[in-house]
Amino acid sequence: MSKIFPPVNEQMDEIRRGAVDLIDEGELAKKLERSRATGKPISAKFGADPSSADLHIGHAVPLRKLRAFQDLGHHAALIIGDFTAMIGDPSGRQKTRPILTQEETRANAQTYVDQVLKVLTKDNLTIYYNNDWLSKMNFADVIRLAASYTVSQMLERDDFHKRFESEQPISLHEFLYPLAQGMDSVEIRCDIELGGTDQRFNLLVGRELPRHFGQEPQCIMTTPLLEGTDGVRKMSKSYGNSVNFSDSADEMFGKTMSIPDTMILPYFTLATQVKDLAAIKQTLADGKENPRNLKVRLAQEIIKLFYDQAAADAALTRFEQMFVKKEVPDDIPEMSIGASPKSIVDLIAEQQLVASKGEARRLIAGGGVSLNGEKVEDEKAVVTPTEEGVVLKVGKRKFLKVKI
Repeated sequence: MSKIFPPVNEQMDEIRRGAVDLIDEGELAKKLERSRATGKPISAKFGADPSSADLHIGHAVPLRKLRAFQDLGHHAALIIGDFTAMIGDPSGRQKTRPILTQEETRANAQTYVDQVLKVLTKDNLTIYYNNDWLSKMNFADVIRLAASYTVSQMLERDDFHKRFESEQPISLHEFLYPLAQGMDSVEIRCDIELGGTDQRFNLLVGRELPRHFGQEPQCIMTTPLLEGTDGVRKMSKSYGNSVNFSDSADEMFGKTMSIPDTMILPYFTLATQVKDLAAIKQTLADGKENPRNLKVRLAQEIIKLFYDQAAADAALTRFEQMFVKKEVPDDIPEMSIGASPKSIVDLIAEQQLVASKGEARRLIAGGGVSLNGEKVEDEKAVVTPTEEGVVLKVGKRKFLKVKI
């Protein structure tokens, strides 16, 4: 069934909004004109490697742009890079990534589909897994693919060039990554591919590689990178600076409140859908309002995108209880361990309040663990449970009441 699409100039205005690169605008306009003439939607795609189990709000920047194509009536293709994740994307890396196993990428990929549907609509969405075609290539196929690019072309890539100049190792398999990602574009013939600015080289390979197979090249669009909560490096779970789709509302709130003041405007711009960015920018420039108040609104706006207004309000209430009024929340989890004292490090690790015993020890050394409001200073300390319960606090937001 043919569709009726908005005028091309209106579509281009919406598509350009928030984009950094759009290559080539003229080509894309022609594709949209052809779409209007035939009543057939164009297709836009985005790829995400399941290198961890979580998507974060940095991923949501290109995903929301992909949603904009859906809202204009076009089709979205999501490529889950379960094969390319095993290679490891070298983009922005100063050293070689560790190679993941197929089992690890499959486990991570299972979580991605549910997470992306918090941003995309499933009505005009197709999800692909690039293991379906890349795993079928034989060595002769890979040699022919590698012949399509030269070493000098690969070294034009900024991160490869820097590592080469500083004599940092570059593994040969990293040269294969952009070619493997480019094969996604050969297999799934879309009109435009989206990605962050760090993906520009990979996207250009995906634009050019189809020419070698006699196909029409796709357009590409890059979107800004969202820096992590540290305000220094791009958001990544491996850097420990991410706000994840799967985070609880409380975690989202607390992480957002921890960002540097300099990141308030970028987060409003890239991680929310607020309409009054100019007013927020002016407020920050005036310096008359406490930045904390803007962070509270920012945290609530982010939570609303992944939960709802009620969750945002509840997260604010609990945050104020813990950090403003210094109160213990009413709904903290409880557990009984019997009457015998237990190592605090073992307890924290067993209850998965941190990832490991080593991390528990580091938190204690840094003053990040307390019992009934008293800071724990000795990693050999024990928790002695009581009938009414001892309140264990780990980090800024995790509580556990330990009873007999």
